[in-house]
Amino acid sequence: MLILTRPEGGKPEDLHLTRRGAAAVFFTGYAAAALSAQADPIHTDEAGLITEAVTLPAPDGFQLPGYLARPKARGRFPTVIVASEIFGVHEYIKDVCRRFAKLGYVAVAPAFFVRVGDPAPIADIGAVMKIVSQASDQQVMGDIGATLKFLKGQTYVDPRRIAITGFCYGGGVTWLACETFGDFKCGVAWYGKMVPPAVVPADSKRLWPVQMVGQLHCPVLGLYGAKDGLAAGIPAMRAALAAAHKTSSEIIVYPDAGHGFHADYRSSYNAADASDGWTRLLAFLAHNGVEPKHYKAA
Repeated sequence: MLILTRPEGGKPEDLHLTRRGAAAVFFTGYAAAALSAQADPIHTDEAGLITEAVTLPAPDGFQLPGYLARPKARGRFPTVIVASEIFGVHEYIKDVCRRFAKLGYVAVAPAFFVRVGDPAPIADIGAVMKIVSQASDQQVMGDIGATLKFLKGQTYVDPRRIAITGFCYGGGVTWLACETFGDFKCGVAWYGKMVPPAVVPADSKRLWPVQMVGQLHCPVLGLYGAKDGLAAGIPAMRAALAAAHKTSSEIIVYPDAGHGFHADYRSSYNAADASDGWTRLLAFLAHNGVEPKHYKAA
């Protein structure tokens, strides 16, 4: 069983945050724009793991950084791509990768936004969104494709057992990736956007998962909070899934949860629902053939 421990010492206000660009590997702390003063984030150590910065050659020629964690053992392992929130590959996302690795997975998080800048150290949410808005869906899907290509070239990856999960922004990426690529066995989307807003600019090139449901290549599990504004899109997404006969996909709604309920460094964190969602995620991966050899469902 994986045991998650809390970090000792250090309070959020002790973090000295400085902006780092694409030349740096990753920001090492928690997202400045979302870190709660009362946060006591989960910390997963690196014992028994190999963690490293990797380079993922993207279609546009950019050398995309990624954070990878895997078991320190021989063999080929099931793999999960972890799609980040708008804050990029900060400590929370890296910890999620280590949680997977402790269970016997390879986990990799591509840094979608660093072509423009690293959003994690920035305290101004408006400035964060300016960076994120410049990452088009086409670019991000190219980055996912680059990550898949990289993984298939590694001797420690079982290319037949690859899944994707993502949080917030990354939840929407998860839906789109499973609609775009046939390489995934399944996906788990944590509170990601599914439907367009009431008014969409005429020149928008944004891709919306609800409009591409018929292209789903694999089952997707959606995990959403009823108190999240994004929950308003659930009826339309469920209807689209049903109309496309995608009966292996489902959406779970937690009545007492809001947006970001898995993010243990934010005030939105809901420990009970986060734990239940994680259990459902692992069971969904196992049900769809993406599980370590020693995994046993509860």
